[in-house]
Amino acid sequence: MEHVLEFGRPVLRFPAAGSRDQGARSLGETLQAVAAGDQDAFTRLYADYSRMVHAILLGRVPGRDVDDLVQDVFLTAYTRLAGLRNPDAFGGWLAAIARNRATDHLRQAREQERLPDEMPGGESIDAETFAVLEIVRKLPETYRETLVMRLVEGMSGQEIADRTGLSPGSVRVNLHRGMKLLREKLGPAKPDTTVHESGNG
Repeated sequence: MEHVLEFGRPVLRFPAAGSRDQGARSLGETLQAVAAGDQDAFTRLYADYSRMVHAILLGRVPGRDVDDLVQDVFLTAYTRLAGLRNPDAFGGWLAAIARNRATDHLRQAREQERLPDEMPGGESIDAETFAVLEIVRKLPETYRETLVMRLVEGMSGQEIADRTGLSPGSVRVNLHRGMKLLREKLGPAKPDTTVHESGNG
């Protein structure tokens, strides 16, 4: 399903999951095109970075809120894109927007009545996955984000490095240490929780 937002600039359409512009552009060219209102360029940018943003948010907020917040993050990035001076910093810049949006959302949520995380909304998460995700959310931020990108979003180590700006070596270390902590917290009853710790697959 396509979502459309309009705010005094060209209409911004959030593509359905999995849609992707196949045009070969550098990141800098894509960002320039997005800033100029090119919808195809935005589709490509969203396809390339939405899983990273989704993972960062999923590691912080209830699952029912994540999809809407992903769109909030991209809308915020779109409106602030002119202020980004170095295109190569886009991944880290977008990740920071996602973290700040999650923090703001949680702050607002504390002022409202707390609802159970199992409320309808987004894709359903089975009880075991939900329990593991709750443990992952309590890990240090660096490991938490990398693990969610790998285990939930299915991103390869190289994809994580490309999107976040981390080196492949740092991604491998984060996955290895994060999985070690996760296994310790899960205990011997969860022996089948695995990940390719090389970060390449």
